[in-house]
Amino acid sequence: MKVIVKKTTEQMSREAAQIFADLIRQKPNCVLGLATGGTPVKMYQELIRMHKEEGLDFSKVITFNLDEYLGLPGDHDQSYRYFMNDNLFNHINIKKENTFVLNGTAKDPKLYCEGYEMLIKALGGIDIQLLGIGGNGHIAFNEPGSPENSRTRIVDLTKETIAANSDGRFFKDPKDVPTQALSMGVATIMEARKVVLIANKSSKADAIVKTVEGRVSVDVPASFLQKHKDSVVIVDEDAASKLSKTYA
Repeated sequence: MKVIVKKTTEQMSREAAQIFADLIRQKPNCVLGLATGGTPVKMYQELIRMHKEEGLDFSKVITFNLDEYLGLPGDHDQSYRYFMNDNLFNHINIKKENTFVLNGTAKDPKLYCEGYEMLIKALGGIDIQLLGIGGNGHIAFNEPGSPENSRTRIVDLTKETIAANSDGRFFKDPKDVPTQALSMGVATIMEARKVVLIANKSSKADAIVKTVEGRVSVDVPASFLQKHKDSVVIVDEDAASKLSKTYA
């Protein structure tokens, strides 16, 4: 696991965006795994800037998103499809038919999740997967206790995750937050050829130190990344504040 500590969120975001941009230039038809939430927004803004000012070409890129709330249609303003369109897809030259976000209103969610796994494999697998991290160490919606062999599936959200998503940035009331989601599993994430996890703010410091320096455990799903052959953790100084070692 490579750990990169940057002074600010902006620097963290630029570092992560550069990794993705380098891959897109090297492999124009690459398959990207993408994440939602507050953390990747500035990274997506940097990719948009690269597209508009440097000609970064997304025309052949394929994307898969990590998760989606169960029950929310893609046009709901808190759905992750809406988030991705608003924060990235609408501002670059990607083909919408090449952007895959889990369908929160699928008639048969279990069968749909199996199909999502099959589609990832049919398109050659994910070249690079972006991750955020929850305060409890979750990646995607793989909450503590999620097994290492888990696949895309229906998951129950913890009270902590529901509370984190009802802080005013997203849902205004905990009662409005869906209690279940569709999420890529740990095994799905680990099959990506490269994984980049980004985190900022002191509220993520405990999760980061457990991920990077703690033991590998289902209690901290992000800790499984220690076993990945090519994983990079990029954090700002606040998120790195509890790490005991000095990193680049």
